[in-house]
Amino acid sequence: MKTIRVVAAIIVENDKIFATQRGYGEFKGGWEFPGGKIEEGETPQQALVREIQEELDTEIEVGELVERVEYDYPQFHLSMDCFLCKIKSGKLVLKEHEDAKWLRRDELGSVAWLPADEGLVEKLSGIT
Repeated sequence: MKTIRVVAAIIVENDKIFATQRGYGEFKGGWEFPGGKIEEGETPQQALVREIQEELDTEIEVGELVERVEYDYPQFHLSMDCFLCKIKSGKLVLKEHEDAKWLRRDELGSVAWLPADEGLVEKLSGIT
């Protein structure tokens, strides 16, 4: 099975976490932490900075690795490094996503997360 390596930003501000709704592809409409694929020669942190700049027109500071999620979708295996992040500059402009929300930890369960993100959401209920 093909493995896809991606990164995800858990952007935290004022005790809220930023969640995005996919605007394209097979998982359109599902909620996720923003991020994307790691390109050849990039560290996970570099990939995350690049992806958030491209997708949300925002510069972030990448903090600690919270978790590496390993999840088997029917067509591929997802390996996702999830980092706590802070906004350095920018306004989180949605370029590829359908919607976005700032959620308190106790509100994280109020949206329909993509399957790979569900376990991370449970873990995040106790962090930040």
